[in-house]
Amino acid sequence: MTNWVAHDHRGTIGLRVGCQFDLRSSNTTTAVLQVAPHGDQTATLTAEWWDGGIPHRPYLDEFANRCERFELPAGEVRLAYFADVSVPAVEDEQAWDARETPVDELADDLLRWVLPSRFCQPDELGSDAWNMFGSVTPGWARVQAICDFVNAHLAYVHGSSNPWTTAADAYRSGQGVCRDFAHLAITFCRALNIPARYAFGYIPDIGIPAPYEVMDFAAWFEVYLSGSWHTFDARLNQPRIGRVLVGRGRDAVDVAQLTSFGAVDLLGFAVKADQIA
Repeated sequence: MTNWVAHDHRGTIGLRVGCQFDLRSSNTTTAVLQVAPHGDQTATLTAEWWDGGIPHRPYLDEFANRCERFELPAGEVRLAYFADVSVPAVEDEQAWDARETPVDELADDLLRWVLPSRFCQPDELGSDAWNMFGSVTPGWARVQAICDFVNAHLAYVHGSSNPWTTAADAYRSGQGVCRDFAHLAITFCRALNIPARYAFGYIPDIGIPAPYEVMDFAAWFEVYLSGSWHTFDARLNQPRIGRVLVGRGRDAVDVAQLTSFGAVDLLGFAVKADQIA
């Protein structure tokens, strides 16, 4: 049983979030889906359900992300997950007085968030990070300066990166998708000894003007300042309403929406994040 964070329902918005995968496999294949809202956030789960008729079981990974393990049969299948949640009717927090913690004062369990990971290479981009942001006032302003740079430096281009694209690759190419924006910002933060972790989930089109992009999962990141974690988003680079966290990790390798332990073709994919009464 997942312990959900209690939240006062006054001043909240109801959302229905979820996704659908159309898959094809030539053999019975084990697969893991990570698409359910994380238990540690301000969003409150009120209902959830799976469609597809395939047996599955839940577990929590090392980051407390909710994972669902399936045994996919040979042939074509459709897996769908939906959840109703309530979220605070306010934009992401802006804490401009939040300060950095000197690395020698960081708790032991925070040190992994300043180390290199598969897609984030502060050791490779460290000189660039210090040259560009070393003189910026430490704390929230410095992280926001990183977001501003990444947002301007990378062009958002569908299909411009692949599952093996690193932060350094995106930095040099000048383009990417939302995970690349997050990876590059995380890399610069870690190079400056600011703990940063990857996050992804659902973001509805609330409080922004049309036209809207096709709904998809979104990637952002969290930074440790003034003793707590704060949300930043280098790709959107503006506070949003209704963010629903699904997973956290060192980078995207820890929070893949679908992991298969055999050949599986993705025939179709859709994401939903809509406001409900």
